[in-house]
Amino acid sequence: MTRVFGIPMSLRFRGQTDRQGVLLRGPAGWGEFSPFPEYGPAECARWLACAREAAYDGWPDPVRASIPVNATIPAVPARRAHELAKASGCGTAKIKVAERGQDFAEDLARVEAVRDALGPGGRIRVDANGAWDAAEAVRRLKELDRFTLEYAEQPCATLDELAEVRRRVDVPIAADESIRRAEDPLRVRAAEAADIAVVKVQPLGGVRQALRVVEACGLPAVVSSAVETSVGLAAGLALAAALPELPYACGLGTMSLLTGDVVVDSLVPVAGEIAVRRPEVDEAALARFEIESPQWVRRMEEAAAWLAR
Repeated sequence: MTRVFGIPMSLRFRGQTDRQGVLLRGPAGWGEFSPFPEYGPAECARWLACAREAAYDGWPDPVRASIPVNATIPAVPARRAHELAKASGCGTAKIKVAERGQDFAEDLARVEAVRDALGPGGRIRVDANGAWDAAEAVRRLKELDRFTLEYAEQPCATLDELAEVRRRVDVPIAADESIRRAEDPLRVRAAEAADIAVVKVQPLGGVRQALRVVEACGLPAVVSSAVETSVGLAAGLALAAALPELPYACGLGTMSLLTGDVVVDSLVPVAGEIAVRRPEVDEAALARFEIESPQWVRRMEEAAAWLAR
């Protein structure tokens, strides 16, 4: 059984104002297939493999009962950033910086506000989404580190730039956009471009495949979401719960980016953690967001054909 959904977003993300995808039901439960619009069949095939694993195979047994998560602070004014961090209940916050149209003074003010909100014991990390070149990243991170950064996520776009920045700053470097396929974490490690791998379960093809990738990569992993419903987030939780070690809070507290969900018991953090569980799809909740979309049916068929090759 497949059901197509479309849920408006509370914030614009990757140029999108709503999050669409397909829910797939099998004997093990529901899986989510929600690749971003720009992805072709080869990339979508991994997202489908993840959904099929959830629906037909289930996931490995967890080794922990809850997952610490970070608050996500968008590129908002400093006062609003302070409010969001304070209200999140999380001891860790990821702060967006290098937003197009903003200057660095706004980044500094935002990070300072979050540091004030979380206090000296809170952990803060910044995410530039690859917007800086290497020289600028070095300058910016040295300035931002006055607030004691846990790490900087994807300060530059390329592996060569990440490796250069990593050599020149004391702030640990995390690779996110550089990791989209199963082979990417291995390239990141070989290039000595990062200290931390940010992994997303759908793009890597499922929980078991992601576990293999993390093991081969040999870097500490932070499990992050691709802005899924609670059905997709449950797979990310399963990955984080199955990792032998989990030294960092994960980026799975993203339900606030959507205006609704397809379950009643949404996977939202409480006191900075999400209990490992798998909510059931609620028919009434799904009915609110179910849409007719031949495009999504076609994308799923093309991904399935690619998997069958």
